[in-house]
Amino acid sequence: MNANIFLALAGASLTLFRFFRRMGVFGIFLFSVLDSSFLVLPFGNDLLLIGLTSSDKSYIGWVSYVVAAAVGSVLGVLLVDFPARAAGEKGLRRFVRERTLSELKTKMAKRAGATILITSLLPPPFPFTPVMMTASAFQYPRVRLLGNVFVGRLIRYTIEGILALYFGRKLIRYINSDWFGYVVYGLIAIAVVASVISALKWFSKRRTEVVGSPA
Repeated sequence: MNANIFLALAGASLTLFRFFRRMGVFGIFLFSVLDSSFLVLPFGNDLLLIGLTSSDKSYIGWVSYVVAAAVGSVLGVLLVDFPARAAGEKGLRRFVRERTLSELKTKMAKRAGATILITSLLPPPFPFTPVMMTASAFQYPRVRLLGNVFVGRLIRYTIEGILALYFGRKLIRYINSDWFGYVVYGLIAIAVVASVISALKWFSKRRTEVVGSPA
């Protein structure tokens, strides 16, 4: 990637992050929806939660951020659930690599609920969206799917919120620094590019299938 393009994307990502941060509870809710849907935003939601919690002067405000982030994640998964459930296993192959799909299929057959819960609890590089899509494509009950996601995210964000409260002053000093912003959100910029490339590949593959199909 050209250095100038990378710096421009990093700056844009930093500006976008600060925009969501200024929105407070609604900002982290909306960001969580995006983070748990088809977009690739590794650690972005966690950093936003830490930043908001560290900046909040009250002792209970962090609870609203945690709940908003968990609910937003559930809604993001729901947006993934509808098309994946309708597409089924055949349609899932457009999004998930064959090797990854085979591994996830085995896990879903043995312990689907635990896999969804653990995936929601753990941060990247655990494949969150592919797991959710696989569960939906194999018709795992929607209520159980969303319930496991909510519990997993709630535990994860609660832990992060408590840590942010404890190390708040140090964290906010680092988060507000320019070097931290450009390094971390530069990674987010790369993730956004990855999302675009992934979408283009899917549309290209879909177009090939349509052109190659019999009239």
